[in-house]
Amino acid sequence: MSVQRRFSKFLGLAAVGALTVGLAACSSGGDGGSESGGDSGELTTVGFVAVGPEGAWREANETNIQDTFTKDAGFDLKYAPATNLDQKSQIDAFTSFVDEGVDVILLSATEASGWEDSLERAQEAEIPVILLDRGIEPDDTSLYVTRIAPDNVEVAKEVGAWAVEQFPDGGNYITLEGPAGVGVVNERNEGWNESVEGSALVQVAAQTANWSAEEGKSVTETLLKANGNDVQLIFAQNDEMGLGAAQAVEEAGLEPGVDVKIATIDGTKAAMQALADGQLSYVHEYNPLFGDTALDVVNKTLDGESVDSYIIVPSEAFDSAEAAQAVLADRKY
Repeated sequence: MSVQRRFSKFLGLAAVGALTVGLAACSSGGDGGSESGGDSGELTTVGFVAVGPEGAWREANETNIQDTFTKDAGFDLKYAPATNLDQKSQIDAFTSFVDEGVDVILLSATEASGWEDSLERAQEAEIPVILLDRGIEPDDTSLYVTRIAPDNVEVAKEVGAWAVEQFPDGGNYITLEGPAGVGVVNERNEGWNESVEGSALVQVAAQTANWSAEEGKSVTETLLKANGNDVQLIFAQNDEMGLGAAQAVEEAGLEPGVDVKIATIDGTKAAMQALADGQLSYVHEYNPLFGDTALDVVNKTLDGESVDSYIIVPSEAFDSAEAAQAVLADRKY
């Protein structure tokens, strides 16, 4: 159960937050997005330390945040994507936001570790920090308000439980992982391993494919050859790697979904279409659309209200072509 706590040191910002939102409601507003405009003194300033280009899930998530924290809603969102997924560029952006004195910082970390100094600096400046998607290591909950994200461990546990059910007599599998050092990767491994431990499934290889369809394809080609195509299951920690793996399976003369089942996490429209077409066997959504939740948390925090230290975003699982087809028309990402 998450712990509730009140950030009394942020109470000084509450009046400012309430006033700025109220003034913004009376102003003409403007376009949402990353650029400042108009009288920014009438807006609540939000620094968004983002990941940037990293596939369809990330694009959907960051676009949703930008579409939520608009000037019409009373916010001046300053969007700072990482340079080539580099943590140093994120730390530099974070430091700039603290020096600038923004009202709140949203952080989606490229790497889990190395954030203590930055978070302590924000705390000293009485700037609340809200984690989006990825957690930090070590997980010192006194340094941030909350983390908003689906539960990676639980999601991966459900994928693993499905795999065990599919292969009661066992089978060989490979795991395609995200970049080393990312907390999401560790959490997805933790959940998966918890479910498959003690089962008849055998992991014959695990290798990073950096969230990429292209690398997912090339890594899968290599691992299939190394194991004489004796692989019955692929667990891809994101959709892009799974879609690349499906291509490699086909090019190896095997049939995805029949000879080799492929399970992925994220639930992008491309993956749902692949599930509907039989290229993938199981897709667990990792819902990226939590801008409204982040907005609510920011408002509550600036008003001095308590929030949970981890806010879990509900996500669905899809285990058949029919289930995928049923939601494809309304899929937003």
